[in-house]
Amino acid sequence: MVQCWCGQTAVVLTSWTNRNPGRRFYGYCDFIDWYDPPMCARSVSIIPGLLRARNAIQATLDDTRLAVGNRVGDGF
Repeated sequence: MVQCWCGQTAVVLTSWTNRNPGRRFYGYCDFIDWYDPPMCARSVSIIPGLLRARNAIQATLDDTRLAVGNRVGDGF
């Protein structure tokens, strides 16, 4: 069990940045400490592509929702 500077138990989170994709860490308040070992090499190589694909799908969904919302507002 890892504790934050404030004395609370830190939780395990996952980083989704390009620099540390899928890497787990303890975090709470302003506290951060890596939860090692890092992901295997295959995961590190695959996760950024999956994350980019997910973000592209989310952008398309957001655009579609906006377009549909505009059409509904115009009465089709």
